[in-house]
Amino acid sequence: MSLSGNARTPSVPTLPQGETIARYDTYLAAQRAVDHLADKQFAVQNVTIVGTDLQMVERVLTRLSYPRVALGGFASGAWFGLFVGLLFSLLSTDGQGLLLPAIIIGGGFGMLFSVISYALTRGRRDFTSSSQIVAAHYAVLCSGELAPQARTLLAEIGGVVNGWAAAQQAPAAPSEQAAPPDGSAQ
Repeated sequence: MSLSGNARTPSVPTLPQGETIARYDTYLAAQRAVDHLADKQFAVQNVTIVGTDLQMVERVLTRLSYPRVALGGFASGAWFGLFVGLLFSLLSTDGQGLLLPAIIIGGGFGMLFSVISYALTRGRRDFTSSSQIVAAHYAVLCSGELAPQARTLLAEIGGVVNGWAAAQQAPAAPSEQAAPPDGSAQ
């Protein structure tokens, strides 16, 4: 059993198993469906949410410039300087006067390294961005023997996909012979 207490989680990447019981356009809707199953006392350890049609989305946040890079470098270096200054303050008997110089020196080195690394890019990437993997659709899967029960419970909130058993219905009864196009009976 793993540390999380879930014995069914595979230790290596594997494809999910089970029938698709519902589909949603957002992760929050799929999560809401699993929460609904949990509220109805369904064994949710038999359920998996799978994102399909994955896309990498990079959202551009801002344009970079030397002043912006210098300010960001100073800020990150100052945080590191604060950390080092606090360590020296705690470990030395007369380290109280080291805090401000550590912040300034850390900020200076952070600014210097940021500006140099930005200059070396030569304008090839003059923006900052945030990347994430996004799915176009989310499928809720369930182990085969529990899928009908899960579909019944999810019918209350929508998104249910008919299963194999529903697709195997008997063909419709043959309709009566169609009347000729001219409307006359035979």
